[in-house]
Amino acid sequence: MASGSRGGAQLFRFGLVTMVVGVGAGASGGLLALLLHTVQHLAYGYSNGPFLAAVEASSPWRRLLMMGLAGVVAGVGWWALYRFARPLVNIEDAIRARRPRMPAFTTLCHALLQVVTVGLGSPLGREVAPRQAAAAFATAVCARAGLSGRQAQVLVACAAGGGLAAVYDVPLGATVFTLEVLLGTWAVGAVVPAALVAAVATLVSWSVLSDEPAYPLPDLTVGAPTITWSVLVGPVIGVGAHLFSRTCAAARAHAPRGPALLLTAPAAFLLFGLLAIPYPQILGNGKAPTEVAFGTQPALTLAAVLLALRLVIVVLSLRAGAAGGLLTPSVANGALFGALAGGGWAVLWPGDSLAAYAVVGAGAFLAAAQRMPLTAVVLILEFTDAQLDLVVPVLLAVGGAMATEGVCVRRGGGARTRPSRRMYP
Repeated sequence: MASGSRGGAQLFRFGLVTMVVGVGAGASGGLLALLLHTVQHLAYGYSNGPFLAAVEASSPWRRLLMMGLAGVVAGVGWWALYRFARPLVNIEDAIRARRPRMPAFTTLCHALLQVVTVGLGSPLGREVAPRQAAAAFATAVCARAGLSGRQAQVLVACAAGGGLAAVYDVPLGATVFTLEVLLGTWAVGAVVPAALVAAVATLVSWSVLSDEPAYPLPDLTVGAPTITWSVLVGPVIGVGAHLFSRTCAAARAHAPRGPALLLTAPAAFLLFGLLAIPYPQILGNGKAPTEVAFGTQPALTLAAVLLALRLVIVVLSLRAGAAGGLLTPSVANGALFGALAGGGWAVLWPGDSLAAYAVVGAGAFLAAAQRMPLTAVVLILEFTDAQLDLVVPVLLAVGGAMATEGVCVRRGGGARTRPSRRMYP
């Protein structure tokens, strides 16, 4: 009886901490999203409407000035962080540790720098910041609650997923991300807290953020042309995604961490500002070019230029020492490529919407670049609130992309580091 009572008390405590972690993940994600929007509004002088419209309406000199400011913030901020703060512990390393620990001040500063620079126009993603902030909160809560090392590992991963759910309103995609990418298990002991944290975090974020899809779509026509194209284009996207991921990993590995940051980051961001004078759509985490690709009739010439520029500036920003995610940049790359390749296919076999090709390309590129096929499928459907007709072509393209990306890795392309797989009860 005493053993059963003790087990029930431990289960209750774990459930209570799970709910606290969900609230913390939602609050951190919501607050960081509000900060991002505030920085964007101040930087480009608008009070409402999409970021793309505001950047296009701003003067060329303002774009150049804001990107110069972003470079200074990135260079000085990350140099100071690496020089004076405690070493950063990433989420994957924290999950692998027997007792997860993430330094609160260092992690929060790292997250804030990402959000501020993305708000000013950095081409990197903003999704890592809320995940890190939520995970750091979870490590502190779990330590104070006296949870076991295994329970803390699970909840730190769930918190990271909850941060993603909160900032993008993707509770299902975040749950799958936690299980597929961070924990590598579908055991009930992981599924239940992952789902609870994602749901609670999303509910909390609704108090400050809208519950609209990140990328609203026009009405789409999806049929045999899109399905056939998805089978053919998936392997091509897999090769491109592998090269992109490998190049970004190399850029990160060789990025400066010392005083050189004070020069490389401002120089790179000033270059981005010059490129943004004729092409303001390149600024930000990738949402703007994705919206171009998801338009009813995207301009294919513009899509081609944006794709080339986005590939270059994302790699250069990482090489210059800036930090950020690659989730939304991957979505943008895939959407732009999908619009281009789909536009060519539509000449041979017309009838389906170009935006449908862009959505399929976005899902396939995201899956292969981040090596998370299930997460990518769910995320792209939640991001766009897509109609069910798109599920089959997205799955076909993702399958082809993942198969080809796997061949590239096995043939010596260099496998990326992934968290160790743990089977939690």
